[in-house]
Amino acid sequence: MSVSSTDAAILAELAAETAVLGDRIVANRRRIHEHPELGLSLPRTQALVIEELTRIGVDSVRRGTGLTSVVADIVGTGGGDPARCVALRADMDALPLSEHNDLAFASRIPGCMHACGHDAHTAMLLGAAEVLARRRAQFAGTVRLLFQPGEEGFGGARIMIEEGALAGVEAVYALHVDSSTAAGTLLLRNGTIMASADTFGVVFRGAGGHASMPHLTRDPIPAIGPFIDGLSHIAARETDPDDRIVLSVTQVTAGSTFNIVAPTAECFGTIRALSRKGRKLAHDRLRRVAAGVAASHGLDIDVNTYDLYPPTVNHDDATEFVASCGAGLGLRVARMPSPMMGAEDFSYMVEALPGAIAFLGVRTEGGGPLHSDLMKLDESMLARGSALHATMALRFLARTSTVA
Repeated sequence: MSVSSTDAAILAELAAETAVLGDRIVANRRRIHEHPELGLSLPRTQALVIEELTRIGVDSVRRGTGLTSVVADIVGTGGGDPARCVALRADMDALPLSEHNDLAFASRIPGCMHACGHDAHTAMLLGAAEVLARRRAQFAGTVRLLFQPGEEGFGGARIMIEEGALAGVEAVYALHVDSSTAAGTLLLRNGTIMASADTFGVVFRGAGGHASMPHLTRDPIPAIGPFIDGLSHIAARETDPDDRIVLSVTQVTAGSTFNIVAPTAECFGTIRALSRKGRKLAHDRLRRVAAGVAASHGLDIDVNTYDLYPPTVNHDDATEFVASCGAGLGLRVARMPSPMMGAEDFSYMVEALPGAIAFLGVRTEGGGPLHSDLMKLDESMLARGSALHATMALRFLARTSTVA
């Protein structure tokens, strides 16, 4: 989708407007960063978002009931179809991680940190809201702003959908910062861009006893190694490398002291896949390996798996639309050669509607990767993210159909 000379002029204006708002966008990001919150209940962050939206003068604000979400509408007064609606989403929750950055605005909450950039996502969308509210007369239809708690494992997107956040929406878009990608780069991928994520728990049940008489016990601990090796075999030898899976044991619990054979050994971890077929295969193979190892060691077994997020699949037209908007703003558009094996509950939104998520590079000197206690970002990129949000909304509503 090409950018006309008229579009180019408007994009330049948007970039200039968001640059002027840059200090406010950064200040909001820092306010959120200092006071991170976890899960589905983010009262302080919700209050900040509503405070800013009220100042900006959006047309409506709705709070969630099953979570502290915020859904805000900006209604255009210009010419065009007033019934159209496009949604922009930002997640707001932090991670259970202690920050070790030497920053004036580092987290003040022990064991809690914005290490995945959701503070930046929220600040960027607030910046876009200010630009869009000022430009109501230039578009018709509605821009819906979705401020979402509970992305980090709590399925906040699914709850928001159940509460009607996407009612009447034609398409939905999201941006995610990436502290490992060069600042100013927009990473995109058609189709599957992120993996599914599920968890598992396996309990090997034997019979405990004295460590000096293991022949009178059924020791479950020796089963752990073969179980982990079996999972590695599945990923390496039983799956299509173009439809890869990742099975990770991340926690092992067994025993209470040095001279007692434990009666049980427990393994917990994650299952990641790039397709429905791969997801099912991974679950089935994990159960097969666990059962085989238990049988060979004379143990009983309990296996439980818990579905979290499906793969995140970008729609082709929506992806190309984001690429065009980003290029028009001077971002370096790069195509991801393969999906990330991390997961996103934005997957639920693009299952429900056409849409796409893209990664905005924010790498800075001395910063760690996402989910690191040293994660930092180039704050000069936040205004660019706000401009991209605003551009996507304005250009989407200016089109005669949802097709890019």
